[in-house]
Amino acid sequence: MAALNQEALPYPAAKKRTRTGLLLDIRKNKLLYVMLLPVLLYYVVFHYAPMYGAIIAFKDFSPRLGIWGSEWVGFAHFETFFSGAYFWRTIKNTILISLNELVFGFPAPIILALLLNEVRNSIFKRTVQTVTYMPYFISLVVICGIIKDFTASSGVINDIIAFFGGERLTLLLEPEWFRTIYVSSGIWQHIGWGTIIYLAALTGIDQEQYEAAKMDGAGRWKQMLNVTLPGLMPTIIILLILELGRMMNVGFEKIILLYNPSTFDTADVVSSYVYRVGLQEFNYSFSSAVGLFNSAVNFTLLLGSNWISRKLNSTSLW
Repeated sequence: MAALNQEALPYPAAKKRTRTGLLLDIRKNKLLYVMLLPVLLYYVVFHYAPMYGAIIAFKDFSPRLGIWGSEWVGFAHFETFFSGAYFWRTIKNTILISLNELVFGFPAPIILALLLNEVRNSIFKRTVQTVTYMPYFISLVVICGIIKDFTASSGVINDIIAFFGGERLTLLLEPEWFRTIYVSSGIWQHIGWGTIIYLAALTGIDQEQYEAAKMDGAGRWKQMLNVTLPGLMPTIIILLILELGRMMNVGFEKIILLYNPSTFDTADVVSSYVYRVGLQEFNYSFSSAVGLFNSAVNFTLLLGSNWISRKLNSTSLW
């Protein structure tokens, strides 16, 4: 009735009632809003305020003239990127690396969580969880140093290859090996941490469903297919939508720490190209245009995947 009465009110009156309700809620929960304030300030200062600087993507920015004093060039930088020699290479590499991470990296923590869920020895289970979590807390610089040592011609991986009669290679100098190394090392680094969400979701599955499945004669495998996976599906879909929304955001930090001129053909992605052009060549306007285009594509993918998911199974972010 309250909702109907509010809808029946004229717009100014309804707006006033909403504002009054918000003020009353703030007075009632002062401490909660105080706790929320640092988070809001963080997003305003570091996420929303910097959006003002995106305007330099449409200008020939000069630090001497400032943002408003620089010449307006419209979509010139976007046209330069779209017609440039690096457009298709960076887009192709970004999509291929993202697809490999989606196909091989996304299911990895789900599989590990399902396997751990079937383990009944708690000591073994905790040990596996601890060992798989550890790489996530290691600095990315250290991780990349380990990768370089392991893939060097005298590294552990080449020792194994040589043991089976293969030829020693410095794998990070071979363009065809870069994506494999990048994706597989990412799985090793994040698989344990990624299982936390799925293991938490598994605890929310009603145990009576397992009991009913047992009474129907279902074994462990069928219980996993018919009870566990459907119980995990909402979580999987939400995380998949978020993953699709990040497809064009291949982390440039790891890329620039691992790639070199000999692997640019398969390793150079949009974010590393933005870093190279913007910070190394000081072409701020052009790199901002490329970054803005990349963000627009990510935003479109997020909206599209969320819309498709909502239409197909009524599970979505909003």
